[in-house]
Amino acid sequence: MHAYDAVVIGAGAAGLFCAGVAGQLGARVLLLDHGEKIAEKIRISGGGRCNFTNRDLDPRAPHRHFLGENPDFCRSALSRYTAADFVALVRRHGIPFHEKHKGQLFGDRSSEDFIRMLLAECEAGGVARWQPCRVGAVRHRNADGAPLYEIDTERGTVRTPRLVIATGGLSIPKIGATDFGYRIARQFGLRVVPPRPALVPLTFDGGDWAPYAQLAGLSLPVRMATAPLPAAGVRGSTAAFDEDLLFTHRGLSGPAVLQISSYWQPGAPVRIDLAPGTDLAAELRQAKSLSRKRLANELATFVPARLADAWAQRDAAWQRPVNEVPDKALAALAQALSHWELVPSGTEGYRKAEVTAGGIDTRELSSQTLEARTQPGLFFIGEVVDVTGWLGGYNFQWAWSSAWACAQKLGSDTN
Repeated sequence: MHAYDAVVIGAGAAGLFCAGVAGQLGARVLLLDHGEKIAEKIRISGGGRCNFTNRDLDPRAPHRHFLGENPDFCRSALSRYTAADFVALVRRHGIPFHEKHKGQLFGDRSSEDFIRMLLAECEAGGVARWQPCRVGAVRHRNADGAPLYEIDTERGTVRTPRLVIATGGLSIPKIGATDFGYRIARQFGLRVVPPRPALVPLTFDGGDWAPYAQLAGLSLPVRMATAPLPAAGVRGSTAAFDEDLLFTHRGLSGPAVLQISSYWQPGAPVRIDLAPGTDLAAELRQAKSLSRKRLANELATFVPARLADAWAQRDAAWQRPVNEVPDKALAALAQALSHWELVPSGTEGYRKAEVTAGGIDTRELSSQTLEARTQPGLFFIGEVVDVTGWLGGYNFQWAWSSAWACAQKLGSDTN
């Protein structure tokens, strides 16, 4: 029988950081993970360079960049361990980085730099790591009035008074995502907000999408917005983003779409301005008075030529020289392009989702320590919790902050 002050299950961003910090605070920590490779989500993030945090994150207003049934829940952790704190750690390890745009910080070289950093932090804390090591049953009992957890693993049974679940969500199953964290929560009577794919491409029915499938690979800056269904009842679920959109064979992707997907409710429309910042109606009226070019050619001044050509094919009136197009038809074209409204049939699912929305209900957890209110000694951190950030480093910062908050409790309980 093995015994540790704390056991952390899940060697991703949150689990690695929590284990390292808790170990350096004096706790004897065991880190478990069923995967053969460590921190795969860090490895593939940011195109292999890791978008590790975001300078624009305001801990005083988490609802600006996070969603869930109670986005304000993460205020405590985010304010106690900030983006600046993690940047300081990155600097101490000599990892070069840069700001891409909108506060997004990326490593200059490779995501491997950050994995090595987290492993070094674990080593500094004397963390024991069993990987790969499958976890079986988890049991709880009271020992002399204190909680005690018994965890069956491939390497034997482990006892600990403090169990941290950092197993993430269901996104990208090919790198080992499972529902383990949700099962543990339900085992101990904690409510789970139904998980769903987030930061994920949107799809459309084949027939409806046929006119646009030819545009696959085309990217352009747009303004994209959505509104919830009246019965959705999700706080902060109305949003708009000025980002790039990418056409795919099955639907839409790109940063604008990934951002909106976290707020989109099935059956609701998305609204897209394909020429943001341009008064298309006025521009097309002026072109009509000055040009005899095809309407599509004039339209290509404001949107990519492939998109202009495809859009002009939708109406015979739009296939003429611009000076021959009726004013009403020009106005309709401008309206269609700047207020394109369509209803997705679904998403690409967990296979391509960058994160999982939903998770352990935050009402079940302490915002200070991430410990379950009704189950002493049981903690949930990172993506497994019902806290979902925007694209651009916000989800990693939640991982760091929630892990740090939990680790402080682990350390103080040990000493």
